[in-house]
Amino acid sequence: MAAPELAQTDPEGIEGVRMTWLNWPRSKVEAAKCVIPIAASIQPIRPNVDLQILPYPPLRCKTCSAVLNPFCRVDFTALIWICPFCFQRNHFPQHYSSISQTNVPAELYPNFSAIEYSVPNYQNPQNHSPSVAPSPIYLFVLDTCMIIEELNFAKSELKRAIGMIPDNAMVGFISFGTQVHVHELGFLEMSKVFVFNGSKELSKDQVMEQLSLGVSGSRRAGPKAGGGHSPTSGTGPNFGIKRFLLPASECEYTLNTLLDELDPDQWPVEPGNRASRCTGVALSVAAGLIGASVEETGARIITLLGGPSTQGPGVIVSKDLSDPVRSHKDLIKDAAPFFKKAVHFYDELGKQLVRQGHVLDVFASALDQVGIAEMKVAIERTGGLVVLAESFGHSVFKDSFKRIFEEGEQSLGLSFNGTLEINCSKDIKVQGIIGPCSSLEKKSHVVANSVIGQGNTKAWKLCGLDKNTCLTVFFDVSSTDKSEPDGTNPHLFIQFLTSYQSPDGHMRLRVTTVTRQWVENTSSYEELIQGFDQEVAAVVVARLSSYKMETEEGFDATRWLDWNLIRLCSRFGDYRKDDPASFTLSSNFSLFPQFIFNLRRSQFVQVFNNSPDETAYFRILLNRETVTNATVMIQPSLISYSFNSLPAPALLDVQSIAADRILLLDAYFSVVIFHGMTIAQWRNMGYQHQPEHKGFSLLLQAPHDDAQLIIRDRFPVPRLVVCDQHGSQARFLLAKLNPSATYNNANEMMNAGSDVIFTDDVSLQIFVQHLQRLAVQDS
Repeated sequence: MAAPELAQTDPEGIEGVRMTWLNWPRSKVEAAKCVIPIAASIQPIRPNVDLQILPYPPLRCKTCSAVLNPFCRVDFTALIWICPFCFQRNHFPQHYSSISQTNVPAELYPNFSAIEYSVPNYQNPQNHSPSVAPSPIYLFVLDTCMIIEELNFAKSELKRAIGMIPDNAMVGFISFGTQVHVHELGFLEMSKVFVFNGSKELSKDQVMEQLSLGVSGSRRAGPKAGGGHSPTSGTGPNFGIKRFLLPASECEYTLNTLLDELDPDQWPVEPGNRASRCTGVALSVAAGLIGASVEETGARIITLLGGPSTQGPGVIVSKDLSDPVRSHKDLIKDAAPFFKKAVHFYDELGKQLVRQGHVLDVFASALDQVGIAEMKVAIERTGGLVVLAESFGHSVFKDSFKRIFEEGEQSLGLSFNGTLEINCSKDIKVQGIIGPCSSLEKKSHVVANSVIGQGNTKAWKLCGLDKNTCLTVFFDVSSTDKSEPDGTNPHLFIQFLTSYQSPDGHMRLRVTTVTRQWVENTSSYEELIQGFDQEVAAVVVARLSSYKMETEEGFDATRWLDWNLIRLCSRFGDYRKDDPASFTLSSNFSLFPQFIFNLRRSQFVQVFNNSPDETAYFRILLNRETVTNATVMIQPSLISYSFNSLPAPALLDVQSIAADRILLLDAYFSVVIFHGMTIAQWRNMGYQHQPEHKGFSLLLQAPHDDAQLIIRDRFPVPRLVVCDQHGSQARFLLAKLNPSATYNNANEMMNAGSDVIFTDDVSLQIFVQHLQRLAVQDS
């Protein structure tokens, strides 16, 4: 059944776009009957070997500003092109005069539905070479309220990171505990620090004034005045910032010395109390500091947190250790006194960073919660990265932190200052986007009345984005029947315009234009069924349900998922009324009930046994990762290794466990290597070290090699768990498996050497039986 899916090795293609429905219903009523929203999952700057980069500016429609693309009708004789969105006739400029049917520009090639333009840098005055790229800013913010071992781990990774940063990148450093210390790296004679009170809320202008950086508004004249290419150039608007931000090549020694001398926060902590940690003030000061740089310079605030904020704005818990950090139950009962105020603070901080075009990254390593649930709004709006680990010495933190500074094949392709704009055919409206972006409130006729996520706009700010950044765009179909004055056009068009500052500092404009077909007659459903992408649909439904859980009070996600799945199967299934045994689904829909079954049991819907921080972390990554990665989050993959066969995919079921088998589970956030009972006994007896058991040694090594391949290409780096059958850590595998064998039916279902799951959850088989019975009933 899954063969068509597996055949598509690169379903995104050059466009980086996948849609729930390839063929769209014409009317709003028919679209509602489809149950699954009409949505697109887009990767704005997905790399592709066939992507062309053009060295000249794009040609735009004079009415709707859409860019010339392969779907435009062209009159080569009159040198006119017709925009497919507004049908405006546009003349080609003089430098296109040599084009003909046999000599077309690259942007008209049918294969180049996505193309990229290299545009001049915004900071280059006329007397500067356009090849000079602006320098990105990395401002490190380090929590010092930690035990000495943890602080040493963090300092060690910071030193390694500073050595990996490009020499021209600007670097700054802030440490905080009870108070905030802004370190002046440009003062070489001695260590010079500006200290801020950790309990007082500060505005951007107050921060800049106390750092002697002048008023924030004074910098706006910078680019017009002909400032240099560096964000802290002496000819720029705010030369004083060079005291705090220096090129990595100039301040590496100073920073390493400073880190060597840095001690844990010296403020005394009374017994039974938490340390005084002013995370909110530290981030406000950081945002104010980089806000003094040249406008729209790419910058990242990279925050290393070791515990919860207990002082000042953004506080999430009191200092008294007898008061626990808020739980999901507290949030439901409105018994978290600090939560709403902290969310409001980070919401305002996020808006400030979006206006500046800067990114907030958070690396949290603690056994307790640190406040990711409150910070989520600022992290997501700015496109920031987030990693949760147990310790700064853990591989999850160390390897993930290293990845953001790596270059070459392992590079994340971190880019800055992106904006996304969408143009649509006349009958299509944009409801909004779920993902790492922020609305620019740009009104247009393509904006829908209903809003999902970041809506009420046709343009969005992407302060930070990388090659895996993925956004979910929700569309609405208007009720009009005609899309052209002279008849009905069978094709619809959507254009995504993404401008961004690439990792090398140059400004780029990615233009992606896609076309799909309208379905005029939806009574047969065959065209709709053939164009259904069940992987994208599962991811879109997961993101939408997570969004509703956060924004709609009392929302029952499990009931909503069940109801929509029943409606979908009732509409697109093939069956005789009131006969569950006759129910069948097309191969294009056959995996979807399985996806929903696993989504119902996942950490995105079942928040029990997860803290609000963990839930926020999971949802941030669900909303920003690719469809392939998000599918693994919803439904993990399982590979079986045995003597009798090559490594092969196994059913995500407890009956896949066997005593003489090794299983490799990829659940995205964790990778589990599970040894069957017999395999574990042989390993413990040391058979793998004996020459006559070379095959056993290779069998033990194979899943470890495959696990490393998974870990190497993933961000954040997943946790590696190696466990044995009946061991305590076997729970990492058992929690993800279909409970077809439980304590209720172990005698009937359990195979020799297999296992049982002690749960009252229904199995996939029973779930599907109930689904069939309900789908065939008369609605």
